[in-house]
Amino acid sequence: MIELSDVRKVFPARRTAGEVVALDGVSLSVARGEFAGVVGPSGSGKSTLARLVNLLERPTSGTVTVDGRVLTDLDAAGVREARRSIGMIFQHFNLLDSRTAAGNVEHPLELAGVGRTERRRRVAELLDLVGLADRHASRPAQLSGGQKQRVAIARALAARPSVLLCDEATSALDPASTTGVLELLRQVRAELGLTVLLITHEMSVVRAVCDSAVLMSDGRVVDGGPLTEVLARPDSALAAQLVPAPAGSGVGGDLVLVTVTDAIPHGAVLQTLTAELGLSVEVVGGSVETVAGRRFGQLLLRVEGDDGRLDPALARLRAGGALVERTAAGDPRPQPDADDAPPRPHREPDVQRLADAPDVQR
Repeated sequence: MIELSDVRKVFPARRTAGEVVALDGVSLSVARGEFAGVVGPSGSGKSTLARLVNLLERPTSGTVTVDGRVLTDLDAAGVREARRSIGMIFQHFNLLDSRTAAGNVEHPLELAGVGRTERRRRVAELLDLVGLADRHASRPAQLSGGQKQRVAIARALAARPSVLLCDEATSALDPASTTGVLELLRQVRAELGLTVLLITHEMSVVRAVCDSAVLMSDGRVVDGGPLTEVLARPDSALAAQLVPAPAGSGVGGDLVLVTVTDAIPHGAVLQTLTAELGLSVEVVGGSVETVAGRRFGQLLLRVEGDDGRLDPALARLRAGGALVERTAAGDPRPQPDADDAPPRPHREPDVQRLADAPDVQR
């Protein structure tokens, strides 16, 4: 559905700054109906990638394909037509203060020349879909942040897009509003068959809604794939952020880090090591997260016993499908460098008039 092939984006040098390589050989594939995430620190190229999907920015090289159309081969008129199938929502909503919630949702339909009766029917349908049927006459100043984002989602859906781009759509929201907006995005994806590409710095958002994700750094994709496969790779930088390994500093003895799932619960791991193999096991730490609808956890164990029994025990766990790493004392799976920790997201410029907003909203 969305295909980026060896995309490179270079911003030319300016008087006060040199050339900037924002994207460097990025390839990305998102299947129809998939909820895909793009994560990474500020400056990694996430938002530039999103703007390339609807050609708000043209790549320096490479191709962008959406729903079978190679957008990079289209002229300006063709791109404008293609953007009708791509909705987009932003961190700061970009609503028109002079219009009501209904008026904001209706505006792109007006620009598209849709008749008044059909516009009003469509607006009522969309406000009901996003849970704001009773707030159609409210202006943005009368709405909470979560409600404003719901209006923005309704506006993005007005033209019946097949793709929805979400650029830090929950970063300005409180936790309760974030949960509500994510549930709404999951609902509209299921009901409307949308393909969703979500740009975020929040791993909790990826865990909550994404089927797959890629991790970006310095304009490149450094890791990614279906989340259930990513979490099965012991050397995955993305997995280390999705389900962080518990700290084991200051703990002596043989340490074993086990990734457990709903298919291989921690109880089965402990049963194998203790009751069946006679090893003395102490749980040093652990964490459990729900990712892509499945439970994944990290269990850090200190094992006492004959090394001659430990290695076969770990082999038995691996044969049963568990992901097992034997680590040095106090040194579980390496975590991402501090420099890779996601900082505060880049702020989108405020748009006071829809005419100033990107074409994808029109």
